Amino acid sequence: MKLSDFDFELPEELIATRPAVPRSSARLLVAEGDRITDARVTDLLQWLRPGDRLVLNDTRVIPARLSGQRHRDSAQGPVAARIEVTLLEPQADGCWAALLKPLKKIKPGEHIRFGDALRAELVEIVEGQGRLRFDLEGEAFEAALAEVGAMPLPPYIAAKRPADAQDKDDYQTVWARTAGAVAAPTASLHFDQPLLDALAAKGVGFTYVTLHVGAGTFLPVKVEDVTTHKMHAEWGQVTPEAAAEIATTKASGGRVIPVGTTALRLIESAARDSGHIAPWEGETDIFIYPGFTFRVADALMTNFHLPKSTLMMLVSALMGQERMRAVYAHAITERYRFFSYGDASLLIPEATG
Repeated sequence: MKLSDFDFELPEELIATRPAVPRSSARLLVAEGDRITDARVTDLLQWLRPGDRLVLNDTRVIPARLSGQRHRDSAQGPVAARIEVTLLEPQADGCWAALLKPLKKIKPGEHIRFGDALRAELVEIVEGQGRLRFDLEGEAFEAALAEVGAMPLPPYIAAKRPADAQDKDDYQTVWARTAGAVAAPTASLHFDQPLLDALAAKGVGFTYVTLHVGAGTFLPVKVEDVTTHKMHAEWGQVTPEAAAEIATTKASGGRVIPVGTTALRLIESAARDSGHIAPWEGETDIFIYPGFTFRVADALMTNFHLPKSTLMMLVSALMGQERMRAVYAHAITERYRFFSYGDASLLIPEATG
């Protein structure tokens, strides 16, 4: 299985830099078996049935991009250097792994000030990344980040424009509650409260799980034999309540439909040992590519992904490689908007009539 098998040509103008307004007005490509239908996200009401269950990732994206100053005394007096920081993930000892630019301008033991709200010490440098210890924690840390941080937009958006105040709303789901992600579960960005209310009224259930999406989600695959690729690890949790809700839906004949690849990877991780959904907590590096046996997910709602990405491999595992090539060719021809702020797809492996 070659990396080139998951490549395609995407016109640059199809990369979305802002989301649809309102959220649920985004376009929705529905691929059910061999059938493709062009719709809107609000049309989910036509495709979901009473007894179906959407699995939603409730991670909250933190404003992980920080701009600060390092101050150092010298014979000529204090010397300042601007340091750009991108937080990557929290660590067990309370530190944060982070990218620092320029890394050569700061040494372990020195401090970076982010305005008057926040300060961090560089504890050490490991494999080109810094480990930072902040002077605040918990709610005080989150409040300070909200004041001085910017949303960590994906590289393909950040290359076109800087993050702004609007992104603090746009790049966050309406149900976000557990802080820790440095990238959004972007398929979930299409939901607003009126759509959630309408789905609930129809009898669609919702289950919340948590997977803190890391910056590794944007790492390219560098090996030609994709089966040898090593996935990054991300922390997640499926509570006993969530596992019970999903198991009940499966037992009663309802469909379990994760919203986003993060929710799908998490529930399949929770079923990897026993073959059935179970409570689970820890780091997952599950890599889903063609040949994978799905234990929990019956369908998937997701955005349109980058060429040669692990997410293209995941959707190809669910639908088949040839089918996904046809889906993406249709999406490009019909001018769907791609990537994090783009349009959505609903992928249902088997037609139901």
